[in-house]
Amino acid sequence: MQFSRVSVDQAEGALLAHSLKRGSVNFKKGRHLSADDIELLRTARIEEITVARLENDDIHEDEAAEKLAQAIAGAGTDLTTAVTGRCNITATIHGLLVIDSDSINAINNVDEALTVATLPAWELVEPQQMLATIKVIPYAAPATALQSCQSICSAADQAPVRVVPFQRKKVGLIQTSVAGMKESLLDKTQSAINQRLKQLGSPNVREIRCAHDENEVADAVSRLAAEDLDMILISGASAIIDRKDVVPSAVVRGGGRIDHFGMPVDPGNLLLLASLDDKSVVGLPGCARSPKLNGFDWVLRRLCADLPVRREDVTAMGIGGLLKEIPSRPLPRNQAVNRDETAHLPKVIALVLAAGQSRRMGSSNKLLEEIEGQTLLQRCVETALNSQASECLVVTGHEAKNVRGSLEGKAVRFVHNERYAEGLSTSLRAGLSALEEGTDAVIVLLGDMPEVGSDVLDRLIATYNPVEGREICVPTWEGKRGNPVLIGKEFFAEIMEISGDIGARRLLGDYPDLVAEVPMKDAAVLTDIDAPQDLKALRDGEL
Repeated sequence: MQFSRVSVDQAEGALLAHSLKRGSVNFKKGRHLSADDIELLRTARIEEITVARLENDDIHEDEAAEKLAQAIAGAGTDLTTAVTGRCNITATIHGLLVIDSDSINAINNVDEALTVATLPAWELVEPQQMLATIKVIPYAAPATALQSCQSICSAADQAPVRVVPFQRKKVGLIQTSVAGMKESLLDKTQSAINQRLKQLGSPNVREIRCAHDENEVADAVSRLAAEDLDMILISGASAIIDRKDVVPSAVVRGGGRIDHFGMPVDPGNLLLLASLDDKSVVGLPGCARSPKLNGFDWVLRRLCADLPVRREDVTAMGIGGLLKEIPSRPLPRNQAVNRDETAHLPKVIALVLAAGQSRRMGSSNKLLEEIEGQTLLQRCVETALNSQASECLVVTGHEAKNVRGSLEGKAVRFVHNERYAEGLSTSLRAGLSALEEGTDAVIVLLGDMPEVGSDVLDRLIATYNPVEGREICVPTWEGKRGNPVLIGKEFFAEIMEISGDIGARRLLGDYPDLVAEVPMKDAAVLTDIDAPQDLKALRDGEL
């Protein structure tokens, strides 16, 4: 990539190297400078700027990020749209995150332009949770470097980042007791195990209780081995302290084999790993009686995901295996982990404004006019439902009954705006008032823009990043701003104060530094249907 200071007359087609703000010009770095941009620069009396130009071996940052993400992402994952050189990998299922750390380290060592950051391996993840982010540092990456990274992924046995689903496992539990031991303690242990299994998609245990005696435990092992079970867990009244202790000896007497004893995870050190025919057998550490995270959880999750747990797997758990409640840990175990604290796609609501009176269309409600068997409103809602938006919320007003009827069976939520005749701002306020807690942003969709596709919404969602100053995201076509617009929650209170028929457009002028322009592939973001001639042109294929 070449950087140079040039006159604005020589800058068309180049990338703006640094953000530029002067008068009416407010361009973000990385902007692809068009002829219209050059004219604005001249009008602002800007004579020279610093630009970057791609060389023959360069690949644009977004393309490079997306291609690398495609090479890294495996089963159970999806990709966000690449924006500003960043492409995120997210989970599509509830499961266990598997990371090939050797491949990721090798990729990060290829070229400083290409970086990959992931969650820790073996995390339990949920749909839409962010697993990894691929970031291209400059405006472009060398093609040879990208090819080297792709080759690393191709040479690996599995994709470097994948999510393995949990399988429904039938589990037997043996609990032993000694004189004076309370049944309530055994009940507590059974409840903790069942809660773990429920989280992993498996039913409650089949339990046997017996004395803490080698013969009785061996008999219980044999009985469960004869049943249709996938796994046998043994919780002893006394912790296992040696391979020749009661529980391991009973497993061997019952026909099993000891694979490994002990693990470098605390709490969880005294865990026994064994096998009996095709069944996994786990001697539980005492901490398994508690629902708090411990080494047993790490083993159980892998077994429920049909992933092998060998001796070398257990011995590799030491780094990060200190789980004790010590002051240096940022989250003590007695604090429940909040799902919202994990890196997820933002919760963006598609807010469809369908309350207007469409006066310029004449006597008909334009939103209920049909194009190729669907009303304009139905097409708009389908766009929202097929996108990465978390929910579709439709604001009704004029002809509310007919509008709701046209969307019967659609997975949408309605809110009615009694004051729709007072202008667009009232529909915005009604929609914002109906948002659920935890909403990060809304995309305001106008029901009369039937050519806007779900990819437009997805690209806006991928661009939204308050941390990086992209709090309002506006689609553009050849430098012209269009709709729909994504607005972050930071502005919800201010929108609630707006009145009249101007909507939230003035935010773009009031906060230019927080506006991100998002180039789109066609002019659909500029095309709306206002009058009968517009509708005719659309039906005739002239728009």
